[in-house]
Amino acid sequence: MIHTVTLNPSIDYIVHVEDLKIGEVNRMKKDLKLPGGKGINVSRILKRIGVDNNALGFLGGFTGNFIADWLKQENIAQNFTRIEDDTRINIKLKAESETEINGLGPAIHTVDIADLKSQLTKISQDDIVVLSGSAPASLPSGFYQKLIQLVKEKQAEFVIDTTGQDLMNALTSEPLLVKPNNHELAEAYQTTFNSIADIVPYGKKLLVAGAKNAIISMAGDGALLFTNEGVYQSNVLKRPLKNSVGAGDSMIAGFIGEYSQSQDAIAAFKWGVACGSATAFSDDLAQAPFIKELLAEVVVEKIAD
Repeated sequence: MIHTVTLNPSIDYIVHVEDLKIGEVNRMKKDLKLPGGKGINVSRILKRIGVDNNALGFLGGFTGNFIADWLKQENIAQNFTRIEDDTRINIKLKAESETEINGLGPAIHTVDIADLKSQLTKISQDDIVVLSGSAPASLPSGFYQKLIQLVKEKQAEFVIDTTGQDLMNALTSEPLLVKPNNHELAEAYQTTFNSIADIVPYGKKLLVAGAKNAIISMAGDGALLFTNEGVYQSNVLKRPLKNSVGAGDSMIAGFIGEYSQSQDAIAAFKWGVACGSATAFSDDLAQAPFIKELLAEVVVEKIAD
């Protein structure tokens, strides 16, 4: 079983305004309310490609109910920890340029932390736990490390999709997959990249530090996969870009969904590219038929040992 953990979910309130005027009353052209949070996005894509999974994390209030009801409608198993505060709302304002206003995370109490940890004591060595996104400020520093320790005690695999020190600290615990983008990788190693060749040595550093597989996404330049067998690059699929939210999460879902069944990192990478691209070309997270259409177009080439 694959379990996703979203520590700071949200309702993503997407508002389209044709001609935004600051300081004046604006009429929205259309709006959309969606469950948000990186792990939740992973769960939704996994379900769409036929991979059952279990969504964990913290939910509270009427906003939390909205997310729980949505996932129930999509037949996604969930065992969220219920908290007192409302789950946050993030505003995605789409006008001439895209602006985001992210809500404050809720207060997480000791009893909430204990409940989430108890959920992770139920996993087995055949499971994969996907740890995604930022943590509410109310959680103690290094909280991801505590969850990783619980996963390792159960001899299960884990994926970590976060940035900064939380990412770097997780590497020694041998994550199955990490997925920083090229800018996050450069920041982690305090450097800059001017070409794909510049990225390769630093992608390999992630493996040396402990990661079993690493994907470096590069927006319009495709993605790189780093494994112990070599470095691989995907082609760039061509469609009009509609949505930057959730593409990276979709890539992780595609990779882990396939890898959990085939143990084939190259095939999993192809699925990851197809899922991530399909979401980037969709208004919401991608649907299965579109993912399968794009999967046929994905080409992966080995570029280094």
